[in-house]
Amino acid sequence: MSYFVYILKCADTTLYTGITTNISRRVEEHNSSERGAKYTRLRRPVKLIYSEKSKDRSSASKREYAIKKLSRVQKLELINAYN
Repeated sequence: MSYFVYILKCADTTLYTGITTNISRRVEEHNSSERGAKYTRLRRPVKLIYSEKSKDRSSASKREYAIKKLSRVQKLELINAYN
């Protein structure tokens, strides 16, 4: 099973980072379901602006943690480097 690390841009322009096995389902949950993160439920709609594939849940979680530690500027640089 593949895991993905993703970054969403919320309606208030904040960034949210998470992991999932199905990006389209997860973005839909963030936008229209109670299964979306509490943070994004208050900042809808959200838009997927970055994703990367990880080999397993452990590496995805470690990468998510590393991205969450980045400053906003560093996250935007990461996003721009791959778009």
